[in-house]
Amino acid sequence: MINNLPFDAIEGTACIITGGLLNTIKAKTAHGLIRQSDRFKILGVIDEVSAGQDAGEVLDGNNRAIPVFDSILALTQSTDKPQYAIIGMTAKGGILPKEFYPTIKDCLKMGISIINGLHEVLGEIEEFASITKLNGGNIYDIRKPRSFKELHFWTGKIKEVKSLKIGLLGTDCAMGKRTSSKLLVNALIKENIRAHMVYTGQTGWLQGGKYGFIFDATPNDFISGELEHAVYECWENEKSEVIILEGQSSLRNPCGPCGSEFIISCELDAVVLMHAPGRKYYKDLVEYGKEIPDVSSELELLKMYGVETIAIGINTMGLTKEQALEAKEEISKETGLPVILPLDDGMSTIVEIIKQRLK
Repeated sequence: MINNLPFDAIEGTACIITGGLLNTIKAKTAHGLIRQSDRFKILGVIDEVSAGQDAGEVLDGNNRAIPVFDSILALTQSTDKPQYAIIGMTAKGGILPKEFYPTIKDCLKMGISIINGLHEVLGEIEEFASITKLNGGNIYDIRKPRSFKELHFWTGKIKEVKSLKIGLLGTDCAMGKRTSSKLLVNALIKENIRAHMVYTGQTGWLQGGKYGFIFDATPNDFISGELEHAVYECWENEKSEVIILEGQSSLRNPCGPCGSEFIISCELDAVVLMHAPGRKYYKDLVEYGKEIPDVSSELELLKMYGVETIAIGINTMGLTKEQALEAKEEISKETGLPVILPLDDGMSTIVEIIKQRLK
């Protein structure tokens, strides 16, 4: 059977399929689930390149007791059979590479349901669909666009929201916006501040996000309305003091310019800007030659949109520890703003700024 269970009812044990990409940026969905998932208990990762290691150690050197196996068979011989197998990587064009087909089929033959966040709808591929009919599993294509009747237009009800609304935006995609959003919400909760995150990507939902939608699976006419609806629903149900919005892409990435909707449609109170000093060109646009603007330029653009940037977060990919610290100091001097390395420094600096805003 295909997609016969409401997505919000999906939870339980799961493994993650990364197909040799676990130690690359293409597996950022897997990385998010390894760091934290409230929806699934992750039993293991299927990745032939990193098999035999701990997934957390592969990711960032921290053991998380999530073993990596070279096949679903090896995983089920070592631990319980998971209820779900999550596709934990991205692929060019959002199409599942053929080399992943055998693993997907093996899972379905065992009655393990597939959760797919790629653009390609796997439930419509006959060779997968036929296996599910025989073995009782399901295919959940979570990026499949929702029906017109389920979507919302912008209404202006955002005016009623009393929460402090902060967007985690970036100078490019794959900057750590979602990870930093989760870290910030966790840090605020530890300080007894009622904080919630609005997710806008499939990984946010996979991690257990309660409020949000999948931005790039939503028709453009409804983006503003879905953002407003998610924020309003979060405030109405939770009476959050702070709502953190997970941004997507960047204001000037030509592959997917994004961010103005967050600022304008949600009437953001502030922005935390994520930046990667080790990256010169927009992700996957090296050959095109489109360089990422400097941080000061992006801050000026955000100011023109009428929103204040309260801090900058540094993605350290491609930098040594020493280079990251140098970049932190340079950007702080250049902008006059607090600059943090989220995974190293934590979120205490930003939490203190937010506390002052709430007084």
